[in-house]
Amino acid sequence: MQKSVAFYTLGCKLNFSETSTIGRQLTGAGFKKVNFEEGADVYVINTCSVTDHADKKCKKIVREALRHNPSAFVTVIGCYAQLKPQEIARIEGVDLVLGAAEKFNIDQYLSNTTKKNVAEIKEGKIKEVLDYHASYSIGDRTRTFLKVQDGCDYFCSFCTIPLARGRSRSDSISNVVKQAEEVVASGIKEIVLTGVNTGDFGAQTGETFFDLLKALNEVNGLQRLRISSIEPNLLTDEVIEWTAQSKQIVPHFHIPLQSGSDEVLKAMRRKYDTALYTSRIQKIKTLMPHACIGVDVIVGFPGETHEHFLETYQYLNGLDISYLHVFTYSERANTTSIKMPGKVKQTDRFERNKMLGILSDKKRRFFYEQHVGKARPVLWEAENDNDTMFGFTDNYIKVKTTYDPMLVNEITETSLQVIDEDMVVKTRILTPVY
Repeated sequence: MQKSVAFYTLGCKLNFSETSTIGRQLTGAGFKKVNFEEGADVYVINTCSVTDHADKKCKKIVREALRHNPSAFVTVIGCYAQLKPQEIARIEGVDLVLGAAEKFNIDQYLSNTTKKNVAEIKEGKIKEVLDYHASYSIGDRTRTFLKVQDGCDYFCSFCTIPLARGRSRSDSISNVVKQAEEVVASGIKEIVLTGVNTGDFGAQTGETFFDLLKALNEVNGLQRLRISSIEPNLLTDEVIEWTAQSKQIVPHFHIPLQSGSDEVLKAMRRKYDTALYTSRIQKIKTLMPHACIGVDVIVGFPGETHEHFLETYQYLNGLDISYLHVFTYSERANTTSIKMPGKVKQTDRFERNKMLGILSDKKRRFFYEQHVGKARPVLWEAENDNDTMFGFTDNYIKVKTTYDPMLVNEITETSLQVIDEDMVVKTRILTPVY
């Protein structure tokens, strides 16, 4: 009898691309993919470990899977599985834990899915994880997350990712282009390039991220190409200039900052200062005033004084950016920062997060307001809520209109009308698809 499998993905776009690829691998091996709540025979949970909250969420998902099917075989993969396999193995109901390299051989471990009294652990040393496994998501959304790079050589003092994913390594341009052509042939309109350190693409092979963008720009039928995230020191003038003149690469950048204090940036072991960061923002806005720019920030890093935080707040307040992703610092085992003096009280961490969250809302609203009354191309999503459907402009403004199945996965020129209370823009479609 054909066994069913269901998936749950925690964390980043990179995880989504890998979950989708592993899903195709298992369906090819004879499994039937079903929705999470259908009570699958096998559950695969792809974990994140950027914060301690992600670790706790893994336990909750395991319990939820077993609620749908108490006899389900539960497999945990991903960053948390590589970092703390013994800890996961102690979670009641977990049967199999696969590390960074082993997750791509998952079909070999699922020949026997009888529940175990003690979870089996299959994980190797991260320094031995050298292979690159191509991945992309498909069939889940109107856009595809295409993995082009994995691992990281930066070893920032707060980060566990090099310990969870290994050293930086990349796909080849020729293979990425081949995958992009497959994705476009399936009807997908937008590809989002993803990786741990995307801009480091090709560092070990002699190819460059800029070369990759130029090659993807030539893929027939690709209507949108989005860069998920790129370090400021790797966001070169040529990448910005190429984006400004490209019809495919959208005017949207997500550029990690982490702190607006050069002193804190140095303690974090980041590879830039605020002067370089400012120059990247100014370059983008000079060539693309309409560009959306998102920023990652960490609050409560050890040694971050109230004055350091105010420096960050004032720096961000004066910067021409569009929104923030704010992370509250959490202590992570085996990182340099866990041993640093100047631990920030939890109450102060949460208060700083709240302040930057409010600033982010103001930045997003101001950015949206600049585009009210103007027209932008919108890619419409399949999902709808109470006869309302949603989409995103090329420069990442979330919009909505009355649900129409003819609009799903279509790009239309759309007039942005009114910002609602949920920070979504009501629209009027200018170029119907029928």
